[in-house]
Amino acid sequence: MPARTKLIQGTFILTFVGILSRFMGFFFRMFTSHVFGEENIGLYQLIFPVYLFCLSLSTAGIEAAISRTAAQKASRGKYIEAQSILYTGLFFSVLFSIIQMLLLQKYALWIAIHWMGDARCADLLLLVTYALPAAAIHTCISGYSYGLQKTSVPALSQLLEQLVRISFVVVLHLLFQKNGQTPGILLAVLGIVVGEYCSALYSLACLHQLPPAQLPSLRKFRRFFRSLPQNTLELMPTAFPLTMNRTAITLLQGIEATSIPVCLKLSGCTSSESLRIYGVLTGMALPCILFPSALTNSLSVMLMPAVAQEQCSGSVSSLHRLILRAIGCCFTLGLISCFFFLITGNFIGNTLFHSVLATRFILTLAWLCPFLYTNTALSSILNGLGKSFLTLLINIIGLSIRLFSIYIVIPEFGIQGYLWGLLISQLVVSIIFLFCLRLTTAKPFLKNTTKIFSEKHAVKTDLHKFP
Repeated sequence: MPARTKLIQGTFILTFVGILSRFMGFFFRMFTSHVFGEENIGLYQLIFPVYLFCLSLSTAGIEAAISRTAAQKASRGKYIEAQSILYTGLFFSVLFSIIQMLLLQKYALWIAIHWMGDARCADLLLLVTYALPAAAIHTCISGYSYGLQKTSVPALSQLLEQLVRISFVVVLHLLFQKNGQTPGILLAVLGIVVGEYCSALYSLACLHQLPPAQLPSLRKFRRFFRSLPQNTLELMPTAFPLTMNRTAITLLQGIEATSIPVCLKLSGCTSSESLRIYGVLTGMALPCILFPSALTNSLSVMLMPAVAQEQCSGSVSSLHRLILRAIGCCFTLGLISCFFFLITGNFIGNTLFHSVLATRFILTLAWLCPFLYTNTALSSILNGLGKSFLTLLINIIGLSIRLFSIYIVIPEFGIQGYLWGLLISQLVVSIIFLFCLRLTTAKPFLKNTTKIFSEKHAVKTDLHKFP
C-alpha cells in the first residue's frame, strides 16, 4: 500500500475515533461541570500539568522514537528488530513511570502547596499517580502501531479508555446519589486510573495483531535482554532530544497553567473566583475549541512516520506534496472551525455549559483555530524531518509570549490579557514554523539529500555485481 494511502487511511481511523471520543468527552465535561461545580473543576484541572509533565518525561520522547524507528525498520522489512525496539522502549518507559509514581506519592503535599498553590490537590495528585505505569504501556504500544501505520489498536485503546472512564464516573456517581451521598471530584480522578489500566490491558492483548505477529518466548526475552544495550544506543539518540523537547514544553505549560490562578488573584480576584475562571477556561472553553483538532491531531500522529519514510526514500516531489496537503488541510479546517464557533459560541456557552464566562472565552478563542490546528501539523512535519530541537525552540518562543501575558498582562487586564497572549503566540509560532520549514525543505537541501540517496543506491548496485 502506498505511503500516502496509508496516511489517509490511518488519519481517517484516528479521526473517527478521536471525534467519537471527543463527543463523549464533551458531554462528560458538561456532566462534571454540573455535578462537581466550576471551582472543583478548577482543582481537577490543576493536577494535569504535573501528570502531563510525568508522562512527557517517561513516555513522550520514547513513544515518538519507537514510532520513527519502527517506521524506518518496517520500510526495510525488519519487523523483528522493530519489535525489539518496542520492548526496549517499554522497559525504560515503565521503569521511569514507576520511579515517578513513588516520588510523587512521597512529595504530593509539597507539590500541591508549592506548585499548585492549593493543598486540596494533594489527594487528587496522589491518586492519579497510579495511572502512570499503565499510561506508559499503552503509549509505547501505540507508538509502535503508528510506526507500522496500524492505527486500529491505538484508536480502539483510546476509545476504550474514554468509554471506561466516563462510564465508571457516571455509574458510581448515580450509585452514590441513590444512597444519599455526594461524591467529590476524587471520583473523576479515579476514573482516569481505571480507564488507563483497561486501555493498557487491551493494548497488551492486541500485540499479536501487529507485525511480526508473534509474542516473544522466554528464550527470545533472554535474547532481548542481551541486545538491550544495542537497542538502547539505537533508540535513545532519537528519544532523548524528543523527551527533553516534550519535557521542557510540558514544564513550561505546567508553569503557565498553575500561574494563571495566582496572577488572577493579583488582578483583584478572590481565590474561589480565580479557580472558577481557570476551571471554565481549561475545563470548558479550551476543550470546546480543541474539539475539531481530532482531525489535525490524528494527521500529525501519522505525519511524523510518513515524513520520515518519504525523507528516507529520497522522493523530493512526494515529500513536498505531502507537506503542502497536510498544511492546507489543517488551515482549512481551522478557518471552518473559527466561523463555526463565532456563530454558535453563545449557544454552546449559555445553553450547554450554562456559563456566560464560557461564552465569552469561546468567542475570543475561536480566532485561535486556523493557527493552532496548522501548528500541530507543522510541528509533526519538522519532527519527522529530524528537526526536533528546532521544534523545541519555536515552542519555547510561543510559551514565552504566553508566560509574559500571564505575569505582566493578567495583573493589569485580567484573564482577557491571557487570551490576547494566546492569540499572539499562535500567530508568531505559525510564522516561524513556516519560515523554518521553507529553509529546511529548500531545493538545494533536497537536491543534496537526493544526491546522497542516489549515491548510496549506486554503491549497493555496484556491490551486487561481485560474487
